[in-house]
Amino acid sequence: MNYEKCREILLKEFDLVQNAAAIQKKIQDAVTAREWTDFEGHFKAMNAVESEIMALENERESLFSAFEAPDVNDAKGRFYAMAVALPPEQRNDLTAIYRSLKMEALKLRMANEALESYLGGVKASLSDFFELAFPDRAGKMYTSQGTRLSHDMRSMVLNHRF
Repeated sequence: MNYEKCREILLKEFDLVQNAAAIQKKIQDAVTAREWTDFEGHFKAMNAVESEIMALENERESLFSAFEAPDVNDAKGRFYAMAVALPPEQRNDLTAIYRSLKMEALKLRMANEALESYLGGVKASLSDFFELAFPDRAGKMYTSQGTRLSHDMRSMVLNHRF
């Protein structure tokens, strides 16, 4: 039945978002403490969680798309169109899980934005320092392997179609 499948998907997504938040906290702690051991392991774990979330989102959206309602073009509207068709106790259960998932995703997004802001400030400070100390480099930053460091510091992006 759709209720059981939807509930299962939402609970899995909720668990994965919580796992992502825990990994993101480890990354944030490692950055602030400058502990670089197993730093790449955190990103590999985050990428694995991201892949799982994307697979579940596709499954969830295909389940919701079966409930096309007039004037409803987004996943949130399709979810509530599906929930309306359920008995009240199942509807309340699903909407509570859905709201909890949305809240966890928002918390994760805010934590990611805070980390990105912190890293942006650190990067700007480093760039300013290197520009003043080594004007011949013109603010370029390089990795330990000698390749130029990318200026793209984005983190995992969750589904914007909640």
